[in-house]
Amino acid sequence: MSRIKQKEETGKIGFWMSTSLVVGNMTGSGIFLLPAVLAIYGGISIFGWIYTMAGSLFLALVFSRLSRIIKKAGGPYAYAKEGFGDFSGFLVAWGYWISIWCGNAAIAVAGVGYLTVFIPVLKENRLLAAAAAIAAIWFFTFINTKSIRKVGFTQLITTIIKILPLVLLGSFGFLFFEKSHFIPFNLSNKPDFQAITSTAALTLWAFLGLESATIPSDKVRNPTRTIPRATIAGLLFTALLYISSTVAVMGIISPADLEHSAAPFADAAESVWGKWASILVAAGASIACFGALNGWILMQGQIPLAASTDKLFPGLFKKTSKKGIPVIGLIIASALASVLVGTNSTKGLVGMFSFIIMLSTLSCLLPYLFSSLSEIALHIKKKYKLSKPGLIAAASVSIPAFLYSLWAISGLEYRVIIWGVILLAAGIPVYFFSK
Repeated sequence: MSRIKQKEETGKIGFWMSTSLVVGNMTGSGIFLLPAVLAIYGGISIFGWIYTMAGSLFLALVFSRLSRIIKKAGGPYAYAKEGFGDFSGFLVAWGYWISIWCGNAAIAVAGVGYLTVFIPVLKENRLLAAAAAIAAIWFFTFINTKSIRKVGFTQLITTIIKILPLVLLGSFGFLFFEKSHFIPFNLSNKPDFQAITSTAALTLWAFLGLESATIPSDKVRNPTRTIPRATIAGLLFTALLYISSTVAVMGIISPADLEHSAAPFADAAESVWGKWASILVAAGASIACFGALNGWILMQGQIPLAASTDKLFPGLFKKTSKKGIPVIGLIIASALASVLVGTNSTKGLVGMFSFIIMLSTLSCLLPYLFSSLSEIALHIKKKYKLSKPGLIAAASVSIPAFLYSLWAISGLEYRVIIWGVILLAAGIPVYFFSK
């Protein structure tokens, strides 16, 4: 291998950092808040987790297959563009970009919320809390302007630290399990299938990020081998962590108490091991949020960079530093996230967080819908030839992933869907301007 090639490979991330990017981006604020949100449904929410895991596994297989076919940076954007053309590619990039910076605002707010355990004044002073969230956004934006290796290393360390509380509760929490907390199994007034649909739509937020390794593919070492392995490994590990730890928390805390808990994992740890455990879990939750924020800020620069390179986004998004970092794209997205935090600083954090994560989920489902059918579309357009067994294999993965994404949308609130349509429509003038 030449020295130039060796230098290029040294600056890239491998399997473990790619996997930590997937796990880190998935294991964000969602898992630490969801047990309280799901408490009104009771034990039936476990089926929501299982359905979401199954649907996410099909989506992960879709992205793994596509990463071998389309060796371009941009992940879902690149797949939609190759399969369905420029306009579809733009809609995916635009929706995904909105999802990322909206989600970053929510993650930053949640991270500061967990810091209130250590800095109580943040709970009392909403303006100070908003300022702290904005400061977190810009701190990790600064880290992301340095190099992909530093981002990957930061992600690896924060991922290891933040999953420890989840592993502890998921492993030992069952020793303090109360079966009575799951009777009746469905606490909501909804029919069983409708309750499962609603919980599946909520739990999907915790699985967003499963495609993370595909987006900076040009910065991954041996991407055709590394990306599929990292995607599947990251998803399976995170799903196991989610289900085991959530069920443990539901078994430790009664549904009535869990529904009103602002920090369910910390409360569960305190009831089992005492106050010190609550502090440890609160620290882990903060690290989880800020670790996820670090990884998602990387994503918010890569998507518009790929779209701008293809002349589907304004040209300023493709300007990079000497290290290949899309600094301007990072700054614009972080500025929008900061505005979102600032303009909602006087509202309740829980209400703002809930709405934003649902909007982010919807914006991500559009890329998932297009990506699900991209491989078949490539075959139909004769850009990529599949044998008959290959076509059957592609369909057996693509169609379930597509149907799952449609089903997940049906579980979202109407007002979220309306706002999602408005934001997507707002991007159409940008597309024609860029073209």
